Formats: sequence, structure tokens, C-alpha cells
Amino acid sequence: MTAPPLTAPGSGGGLLEVARRRYLLRLLVRRELRSRYQGSLLGLGWSYVRPAVNFAVYFFVVGIFLKMSKSIPGYPVFLFSGMVLVSFFTETLITSTWSVIGNAPLVQKIYLPREMFPASSTLVSAVHMLPGMAILWGGALLGGWRPSTLAVGSMALGLAIVAVLGLAFGLLFAGINVFFRDFGQVVDILNIVIPWTTPMIYPWTAVQDSAGNGLGLQIYLANPLGTATLLFQRAFWWPANPRQAHLPDGTPTFPDGRHAFPDHLTVRGLASLLAAVVLLGLAQMVFHRLQRRFAQEL
Repeated sequence: MTAPPLTAPGSGGGLLEVARRRYLLRLLVRRELRSRYQGSLLGLGWSYVRPAVNFAVYFFVVGIFLKMSKSIPGYPVFLFSGMVLVSFFTETLITSTWSVIGNAPLVQKIYLPREMFPASSTLVSAVHMLPGMAILWGGALLGGWRPSTLAVGSMALGLAIVAVLGLAFGLLFAGINVFFRDFGQVVDILNIVIPWTTPMIYPWTAVQDSAGNGLGLQIYLANPLGTATLLFQRAFWWPANPRQAHLPDGTPTFPDGRHAFPDHLTVRGLASLLAAVVLLGLAQMVFHRLQRRFAQEL
């Protein structure tokens, strides 16, 4: 029996090697979940508390006080369907950025694919998203949601975009943060801005009203995270919308006649997924070059 060839440290197969070492990945996910909630009173229950509090703040301030719920039927589901995805993405950015530094003893003492750390942080964020998904599904069902090919397909495409995009930025930011520790503060600032750059709190038509149909709107709609949010709203909010309205050609509209979603949303979603995959490939290349100096920098 021929022994496998020796591999020099830092020259592994990247994310493909992570996929081959799924058992090790599961151990890291389990370890991170246990360490995060060790000594915690509620444990994983905080995954229900955080989205509930976040939702309550936005709903009462924007939905009630600023009266957004009057212009958007079914505003609670509209808001929460976007919030679930955006929270998944922002948590992935924060935890992935510090994932390599947080596992410095492992990086210095043994060799394993360094991509394992951002990947495990992404999976932990996905675990934390599950309670929010359960709440969203329950609220949509109460509003009259029923499964359909369009709804399930929109949900799957939106999740794929955010998962790939989150892992791509996680790899990139984790590598940079090893060399520039204050980069984590930049990520914290980005996470304050991100929810306001997607149609989560307000409809995309608010940007259309301000910027028109020109370049500004197209730049806004080119945001893959915004496209994923719109796909999730099409998956959960629109089927549960108590006051659905359509144009004669079947186009979903708000009560005032404006389109509920941009034209060719599915095509935009597929283009966003392709862009996220390309970004993931570039991020993997950058991370692979940076990881050669991780041990000495840590």
C-alpha cells in the first residue's frame, strides 16, 4: 500500500480539504458552540432572545412610530424575513474575522486547513439562524403562507447567496485581521451600516423614489445581500401578505401600485450567486497566500 505524499504546511487544498475533513469541522463547530455558551443561563436560548429584541426595536420605531407598517401590508413578516438573513450575514462577518486569532494555539502547534476556522464560524452562525427561521416560518404560516415552487426556490437561492458571500468575506477578513488587529473595528462599523443598505427596514421603492430609475438605483440593486433579502421577502412575506395586489400581467404590487419587487429578480439572484462564488474563489486565493505567515504573526 502506497503512503499518501507528504504535503508542506500551508499548501493544503483549501476549502476542498475542509470538505474532506468534515469530522474535524464538526468538532470545531461543537467546540465553538460549547465555549460560547459555557456558564450561560439561557445557552442557545439567546438565539431566540437576540432576534426578538432586534425585531421589537425596529418594528416599534420604524413600523409603528414612523408608520412604515401602514404603507407595507404584513410589515412584521416583511421586516423579519430580511432581518433573519442580514443577521446571519453580520454575525458571520464578526465571528469569522476573529476566528483565526481566536484559534491561535491551534494555528501555532498543529497543521490543519486554516480555512477550517472561518468555515466553522459560518456554520455556527447558521445554527444561530435556525431559531429565527423557525419564528419566521411560524409568523408566515399564521399570515396565510403556503409552500410553492417560487417560495421554496426563492428561499434556497437567497440562503445560498448569503452563505457563499458570508464565507467569502469571512475568509478575506480573517486573513487581514491577523496582520491588522484593528480591522475588527472596521467590521463592527460595517455591521452598523449593512442593515440600512438593504431593503430590510424599508421597501426598495424608497430608493427608487429618491434616486429614480437611473444608475443610483441599479448600483443599489446590484448589492447581492439586498437581492437575497428581496428573495426572502418573495419567499415568505409576499405569500403571507394579507392585501396582495397584482397588475393585469400578474406582477406583484404594493397597494399604491408600485412593483413589490424589481424586474427579473430571479435572474438578479442567479447573477448575485455567481458573483458571490467568484468572490469566494478570490478570497480563497488571498487567504491561501496570507496563511503562510499566520503562525509567526500570532
